[in-house]
Amino acid sequence: MPEFDRRVLEVLREPLESGVITISRAARQADFPARFQLIAAMNPCPCGYLGHPANKCRCSPDMVVRYQARISGPLLDRIDLQIQVAALPQEDLLRQADGEPSTAIAQRVALAYARQEARQGKANFAMTPKEIDTYCRPAPAAEQLLRSAMTRLNWSARACHRVLKVARTIADLAQSETIGSEHVAEAIQYRRALVSP
Repeated sequence: MPEFDRRVLEVLREPLESGVITISRAARQADFPARFQLIAAMNPCPCGYLGHPANKCRCSPDMVVRYQARISGPLLDRIDLQIQVAALPQEDLLRQADGEPSTAIAQRVALAYARQEARQGKANFAMTPKEIDTYCRPAPAAEQLLRSAMTRLNWSARACHRVLKVARTIADLAQSETIGSEHVAEAIQYRRALVSP
């Protein structure tokens, strides 16, 4: 992601938020549907080895900060899931992974989606702030956990709403009517900050 011009990246903010892109030319304006799922990746630093267990990073702390700052806070705010993926040890690369079959996961996702449609008539990602207040009320302990994370991580209201929507989805996947602490804790983990130098 940081290899793109910052102005190009900032243009993504509006369609990520509204699902619409507006083109204005010579006193005319046209709106186009632009609902999409953004999947992006970036290295933690210019050389790519910050935090790597075997290779030494060659970047100064200042270079790392400048590199990571190419992605603005407002753009990161609009990305629901942000996870760090560590390098796998060589012996794990060729090992057959244990895991659930895709068919079982697909069934669980279909059931969660059906719950969302029955509850609010749309998928969780499409909820408005008012709908979030109605359908994403966490249990008291979960709310306290969320408040603590908001304070500690200095989140905006937008980031809080996105965490609540992800927590609601996690609860739906677990077939839970209530958003519990475990759902909020998992959603918080999916908004981890970038690696610091």
